[in-house]
Amino acid sequence: MLRHLSIRDFVIVDQLELEFEAGFGALTGETGAGKSILLDALGLALGGKAEAGVVRAGQARAEIVAEFDLPADGPLRDWLVEQEIEADDGCVLMRRVIESGGRSRAWLNGSPVVLAQMRAAGEWLADIHGQHAHHALLRGDAQLALVDAHGGLAARAAEVAERYRAWSALRRAREAAEEGASSTERERELLGWQVSELRELAFDADEWATLNQEQARLAHAAGLIEGSAEVLDGLAEGEYAVVPQLERLLGRVAEMARHDGQLADVQELLGSAGIQLDEALHAMRRYRDRLDLDPARLAEIDQRIQAITAAARKYRVAPDGLPELLADSVFRLERLTRQSDPEALAREEAAARAAFMGVAQSLSEARRKVAAGLSAAVTEAMQSLAMVGSRFDIALRPVEEGCASGIETVEFLVAANASQPLRPMARVASGGELSRIGLAIQVITSRNASTPTLIFDEVDVGIGGRVAEIVGRLLRQLGDDRQVLCVTHLPQVAAQANWQWSIAKETRDGQTLSRVTQLDAAARIEEIARMLGGVNITDTTRSHAAEMLSLR
Repeated sequence: MLRHLSIRDFVIVDQLELEFEAGFGALTGETGAGKSILLDALGLALGGKAEAGVVRAGQARAEIVAEFDLPADGPLRDWLVEQEIEADDGCVLMRRVIESGGRSRAWLNGSPVVLAQMRAAGEWLADIHGQHAHHALLRGDAQLALVDAHGGLAARAAEVAERYRAWSALRRAREAAEEGASSTERERELLGWQVSELRELAFDADEWATLNQEQARLAHAAGLIEGSAEVLDGLAEGEYAVVPQLERLLGRVAEMARHDGQLADVQELLGSAGIQLDEALHAMRRYRDRLDLDPARLAEIDQRIQAITAAARKYRVAPDGLPELLADSVFRLERLTRQSDPEALAREEAAARAAFMGVAQSLSEARRKVAAGLSAAVTEAMQSLAMVGSRFDIALRPVEEGCASGIETVEFLVAANASQPLRPMARVASGGELSRIGLAIQVITSRNASTPTLIFDEVDVGIGGRVAEIVGRLLRQLGDDRQVLCVTHLPQVAAQANWQWSIAKETRDGQTLSRVTQLDAAARIEEIARMLGGVNITDTTRSHAAEMLSLR
């Protein structure tokens, strides 16, 4: 669950340190006071998209830090270990910094991460339902995604999509082969000559460096031999050779050191120099002995280099790019060879289609079970949300030949009254009905989710009275199993909460800032009374508020 949220210089928040509790918590206050701003900040900590405009006016950056409990076991802990992120303190610390210029940075348990990693971790920690989430349920793709997520079918749906892409690629290849057999044959012939020539050249990048090095040595062999003789003459073989001179001087210093120990350091240094000169002398002699003038070998190397550079010029690549060109040409030739045989491609296409249909049919059966269960649960919930006699059904429409999402599409159907037939939800549900249906779906799907923290941002828009009280009870029931946070304007919902915060605006030093107050029992009565009675709060309103809180 969410334990702590720290916000600095975010929109109209200068500094907030918030400690969260378990159960169902309500965030209330006047419109524009900053209730949704807190959830926006949390969304950024969970990896949401950031904009420069969220930084408080006049400040260089905004910073949000959210601390969650880390489940003792489960996929998140395994994922953190896999990402080499520290996971030993029993918590997940998510930090986000947004600079005024728009740049954003993120850290997870102190390790810098990219936003994709932040979002991946956030999906295991919190689920935010926005105030317009029910509108997304009018889209077919969102409806299908909800069914798959509710049934734990996302991985199987991804496999179906992958199988469909493989089948589609083979189908396109077969069609192309049938339409362009003659042009494909010409391209195959050209590639065949190219592959044959490059294979005959038998060149690799390592050889290129070796050839150039050997060519440089042989081309300058005469100068190297002459230089070696000069160095050896100066070291040991000439009239003024260094090695004999150093040996004579070392003997003289050794004789002097017998009478004055202060010369021991000089003797040691000259001795070390003598050893190094001796090693250099032997190394130089070995090098000279290996040098030879070999015009035949030089000509052979020059011919090899010329053949390589000619091939590189012909195919317009650098010499060390020839091996990569060969590999690419072989791949293209193999692909064209397959494409030149439409019958073989047709067999591969049929096998890919069968593989797709196998996993798609299995997914379809699973979706039907999930759809039936979810339809019944939502229909039952709608009865308690002032929609007695209404029905909800998830229809699976077959798709001929299938698509990336499987062999069916999903459509949410609603009958607002018992006497009416089921029709697409987008056509028959009014605004208030749509919000209630959406809320029912969100609550029911959240029950089966493993996310420890659920956040609802004004999802109760468009309802009131007895229905609002029922919604509050639903959220309170969810709070028995996990942490639930809800931004609400409805006193009936707020009264059902285990704990409540009030968010308000205040002016300090000429600036409008957001302030959060944790409400005790007496303060909750005042806040619920404000939500009930508006500007003029009477004793009767307070009595009504106290009664609502006592009936939880």
